[in-house]
Amino acid sequence: MSWLNKLGFGVRSATDSPVDASSASIAQGPDDDMPAPGQQFAQFGAGCFWGVELAYQRVPGVTKTEVGYTQGYLHNPTYEDICSGTTNHSEVVRVQYDPKECSFDTLLDVFWARHDPTTLNRQGNDVGTQYRSGIYFYTPEQEKAALESKDRQQKLLNRKIVTEILPAKKFYRAEEYHQQYLAKGGRFGFRQSTEKGCNDPIRCYG
Repeated sequence: MSWLNKLGFGVRSATDSPVDASSASIAQGPDDDMPAPGQQFAQFGAGCFWGVELAYQRVPGVTKTEVGYTQGYLHNPTYEDICSGTTNHSEVVRVQYDPKECSFDTLLDVFWARHDPTTLNRQGNDVGTQYRSGIYFYTPEQEKAALESKDRQQKLLNRKIVTEILPAKKFYRAEEYHQQYLAKGGRFGFRQSTEKGCNDPIRCYG
């Protein structure tokens, strides 16, 4: 989403968003939202969250997706805050899924296929700590599956995977215009399908 920066968004300086201890303690706390009954949460950071969200919207058994910010030190961050590079937030998709219809391993497969996990703080032309690769787990079972999946993936690659695997922290829902951005038409107004099982190529910016 670096084109937004060129239009004047996301160019605040470090002094614009001071991070105090009380703000950091809230932001670094656990995600206290609850999934729907019988559902589970997972969080994934794999670069610009627009395309990542659409990929997960298409997965059978995924019942809800939201894009947002996590792992940072500022309470209630804005998009401009996280683009400043001073808050340590990551752009993520929080996935709600029915474990009876969709395994966590399936979500991990989508994660690895969707981005390059060997580039540090970068995906394509999007550069910054907010674009880092990360799996943020809610349960010990998710952590174990993520670590085992990372080991399997590393054997397929000739460069070191830099994906961080950490406990899920407080999730800050991104501004409404970011939600389901590509499904709503993206930059150019061309809606992209969210149909379950759809394999249409994902145009990352619309």
